[in-house]
Amino acid sequence: MIRGGCLCGGVRYEISGELSEICFCHCQMCRRIHGTPFGSYAAVRPEQRRYTSGEELIAEYPSSAGAVRTFCSRCGSKLAFENSQTPEEIWITAGTFDGDPGVRPGSHIFVGSKAPWYEITDDLKQSPEDS
Repeated sequence: MIRGGCLCGGVRYEISGELSEICFCHCQMCRRIHGTPFGSYAAVRPEQRRYTSGEELIAEYPSSAGAVRTFCSRCGSKLAFENSQTPEEIWITAGTFDGDPGVRPGSHIFVGSKAPWYEITDDLKQSPEDS
């Protein structure tokens, strides 16, 4: 069981089963919403995630056509990214995990729009768009 939550502790969740992957997204929207050079996300099936508290605190922001980003309305912690084109997966923000999720990052996506001041120095797979 993987557990996690927001900064203020109001929203808590559990993920059952294993994560399929972790990726670093360098698109401009992820950079802006996180305030960092990239967002870190882990893919899960919707039925794997269960909120254990604070579901009423979750707010949604429709960042683009068919895409919704969720966050805690109290502390602003980014929680997930969902896309109607891929309803079989939810991308949980990896920084919200309490401990080791048991899987390591495997790729950088949307590197074609990465921050020009950031240099990728690892050997992970890089895709100009999403994988």
